Amino acid sequence: MGLNANDRAIASFTMAGHALVHWFETSIPIFLVVWLAEFDVGVALFGIVVALGYAPFGIGALPGGILADRYGTKRLIVLCLGGMSAAFLVLSLATSIYAIAIGLVLWGAAASVYHPAGLALISTGVEERGTVFAWHGIAGNAGIALGPFVAATLLIFLEWSLVAAVLAVPGVIAVLYGLSAEFNPTAAVEEDVDAGPDEALSLSEFVSNSRALFASAFAVIFLIVAVEGLYYRGMLTYLPEILHGLAAIEGLVVPAGLEGIEPADYIYVGLLVVGMGGQYVGGKLTDRIAPARGLLAIFAVLAVLALAFVPVTGMGLAAIAVLCGVFGFFLFAIQPFYQNAVAVYTPADTRGLSYGYTYLGEFGLGSASIAIGGFVLGEWSLTAFFGMIAAVAITGALISVALLAGLDRFIDTDRSVNANADD
Repeated sequence: MGLNANDRAIASFTMAGHALVHWFETSIPIFLVVWLAEFDVGVALFGIVVALGYAPFGIGALPGGILADRYGTKRLIVLCLGGMSAAFLVLSLATSIYAIAIGLVLWGAAASVYHPAGLALISTGVEERGTVFAWHGIAGNAGIALGPFVAATLLIFLEWSLVAAVLAVPGVIAVLYGLSAEFNPTAAVEEDVDAGPDEALSLSEFVSNSRALFASAFAVIFLIVAVEGLYYRGMLTYLPEILHGLAAIEGLVVPAGLEGIEPADYIYVGLLVVGMGGQYVGGKLTDRIAPARGLLAIFAVLAVLALAFVPVTGMGLAAIAVLCGVFGFFLFAIQPFYQNAVAVYTPADTRGLSYGYTYLGEFGLGSASIAIGGFVLGEWSLTAFFGMIAAVAITGALISVALLAGLDRFIDTDRSVNANADD
């Protein structure tokens, strides 16, 4: 069955939004390499600055979900796109680390509302939700790969400040598209929707629904998502800088006329492209493997891969590239498993609120590893950094063992439903 006109309109709008959120997000680590050379500050301090930008990305997800209910999802997504573009224009004008910090905080605050608003829009407006969620995920992964690729390529020819301004242009175009887009945001649930967008959760309802959510096995899943966020954010933020400093990459001879190319940036982009395959395979496996088993297995693999970076960074280019590719595959393969786990263990009457809490854990709490990782890299060593990241993955595996062993039986799951029946 094909998508109807309303489904297609919502799919196009949310795919553009999802791609651009990650377009901006994953270009920041590429700029970090340039900023460290441009401004006379250490990795530890810049880690704190970047963490300040990424933290609102997650912290704002919870209020973002509430605002989406009150003011409407389309309006909030358009404001998100405009805010992210404006933030990168602020970055393009930055002449100090403080201005960089302001631009990053503005970006994080604007970007934070997308995931709860976008997912809510799809869940209430689309008839063929499974198909649109799949395309929505693919668009996000395309943005993840294209953001750093375009940033790295433009940096060969342009100053970083101009590159930041150029990256804002697609966001401006998306705002114009969003303002003209027409669709029914509640077409899939109109028979169940009695309230208008102005009827938001009251404080007492928010507290009671949150209490119900965390009285379920979702509490365990929330910990897993937060741990995955620590691993994801720590590795993806510093890997470009780490790759730039490796002897095997620094020693590469770039052909004449291509002196501005940074091979490290393209290895980083390559692992993100491979991650699209991991996301696809992981999604297919969620239909065959229980969430707890999949999470345990992939966390174990991610711990091994983090430790493998210690010896491999001293090897040749081929070994580094292969390890990065395998790492990229499993880093994104885990995401469908925790997304499925969130759906499976979410109480039925707090499903929307769970989106906000999930991304609070993933992007908000997860951003702590940026500040910690910057300190470890600045004060200690690469070995200590990868050891810390491996410890994070081991923690995720242990929590997954608890879930697999049936910890959810000791939590009130009477109100939980299997989202597979819904999706």
